[in-house]
Amino acid sequence: MITDPVAVLVVLAGVVYVAVLLEERYHAARSLGAAFLGIMGGMVLSNTGVLPGESATYRFLVGPGVSVGIALILFSVDVRTVLKAGPRMAGAFGIGAVGTAVGAVVGGLLWSGLVGPETWKLSGQFAGTYTGGGVNFAALGEAFDTSSDLFTAGIAADVIITAVWMAACLVVPALLGRWNPQAEGAGGSLAGGPAASPGSRRHDPAKSPAAGDADHEETDALHRTLYASARSMKITDVAALVALGIGTVWGAERLGALVAGLPEVLWLTTLALLLAQLPAVKRLTGAAVVGNYLVLLFLASNGARSVIANIFDVGPGVFYFAMTTVAVHGVVIFTVGRLVGLDFGTLAVASQANVGGAGSAIAMATARGYRDRLLPGVAVGLFGYALGNYWGYLIGQAARSLLGG
Repeated sequence: MITDPVAVLVVLAGVVYVAVLLEERYHAARSLGAAFLGIMGGMVLSNTGVLPGESATYRFLVGPGVSVGIALILFSVDVRTVLKAGPRMAGAFGIGAVGTAVGAVVGGLLWSGLVGPETWKLSGQFAGTYTGGGVNFAALGEAFDTSSDLFTAGIAADVIITAVWMAACLVVPALLGRWNPQAEGAGGSLAGGPAASPGSRRHDPAKSPAAGDADHEETDALHRTLYASARSMKITDVAALVALGIGTVWGAERLGALVAGLPEVLWLTTLALLLAQLPAVKRLTGAAVVGNYLVLLFLASNGARSVIANIFDVGPGVFYFAMTTVAVHGVVIFTVGRLVGLDFGTLAVASQANVGGAGSAIAMATARGYRDRLLPGVAVGLFGYALGNYWGYLIGQAARSLLGG
């Protein structure tokens, strides 16, 4: 097994390289996307014993690594896109939160015999963590005074389910969009497929209406932004981006420590967006490319952290519980969302904001090329950090009345 942190990073970098290469060269791989391939690659390597289930490399990528990537991506975001997709994203997020609550209660009722008398606590914790991300799991665990063994089991299940659900959400819009090609046309998302690499798709203006032309031009521009710089990068661009990216993360950490009640990711987003409006920052080349690469590394490390054997060490009941919660969430958000006219892309990003938080929403929007959903996804993800604790506590108390405890 490879355990040296530098060697682990080398392997993950290789996984990302292969994933991007496959996406660029093969249509089938392009339908899955580099993000999905990276997650699966990391998961295969860890579950076959090549990579460890835990490493300092993963901790770096899930912390400063992805934070710098998020900042760099946000440097290239047009704030005006929020006005285009914001209300729809909020509606999708609300549907997902309801689906999570239903799933947490159903999961508690189904698996209380395997989990034990603290099942109601996990109902609340899973409701919270799958409404606004993993931060809420820890906060609610402290509020409910969950036993350490159950808490550890819940974290292990959460890591695996979150990674698997990210992979599922990367694939669902592509597959369902292919079966219903018009479904993904709304809001400037990719019609019938994921974010492709440059040159992977050609648009014939003679075969599409004017609105379709605009959508394709916007999508192709985003692909170029994420996969290749519009201009050649200079060392001054690299130096400025490194300084700004790391500086933004550092500033967000300091502000998060100074101001109680406002999470670090909120400060990170705010600072990055403020900097993005400066003409000097807009002129920098390559921010989104480097940010996209860091996000792909983060997703590959998420896959590597998903060691299935950990579930059997702590008991499969907790895993079944987490899986049921997210499965019901998925059925509700995609079924109800489509019934009220929301497109698969918006639903997938909103679901990631529910299950994984703002960072996962950014990763989803970036990986699939949903530019107009990036900031709305961040917005609802941040709202989830605040809503998740209240929602989880409420659901936990409701489950306690149903299950006893």
